[in-house]
Amino acid sequence: MLKEIWTQLRLSFLFVVVFTVITGFAYPLIVTLLGQALFPRQANGSLIVVNGKKVGSELIGQPFDDPKYFWVRPSATTPYAYNAASSGGSNSGPTNPDFINTVKSRIDALKKADPDMADAPVPMDLVTASGSGLDPHISPAGAEYQVARVAKARKLDPQKVRELVAQNTQGRFLGFIGDPGVNVLKLNLALDALTPTPSQ
Repeated sequence: MLKEIWTQLRLSFLFVVVFTVITGFAYPLIVTLLGQALFPRQANGSLIVVNGKKVGSELIGQPFDDPKYFWVRPSATTPYAYNAASSGGSNSGPTNPDFINTVKSRIDALKKADPDMADAPVPMDLVTASGSGLDPHISPAGAEYQVARVAKARKLDPQKVRELVAQNTQGRFLGFIGDPGVNVLKLNLALDALTPTPSQ
């Protein structure tokens, strides 16, 4: 009996060691090497580089509040917004009084930034955070809502701004999965390339 127990213990220990090596070291190493060899840009965070400087990732939202820029979806990450190390939503339901007040304040901020759109319906994605709190995209409707404000702030023809929006709109995956989205960072960089801001 004792011999059988020791045999089982040795086998158990051997399996732990073998699978630790396979799943804890070999598999991650192989996946990392394949990622770096086949998809280096994606494996390293899909970073966007401008003039040799990393300005962000096309996968992670960034806060914008200047009228001359398109604004991304709100973020509910903690302890600060768009914290990539703490992805998550607010978990507040649509009947939660705090959630309702937060959405109302976001609507007020949008209308204050662009009084000309005061009577227009506000797209939902501009006033509600995504499940991750890091969504880098807004809907085409969310971008259209902001076109007039951005064009006015930059003294551009609104149609020219709409063309940039169209150029930075991603369609549905495989043509039918998900919804079209506008990458806000890419769009704002395209705007800066067209009309550089004084701070640049």
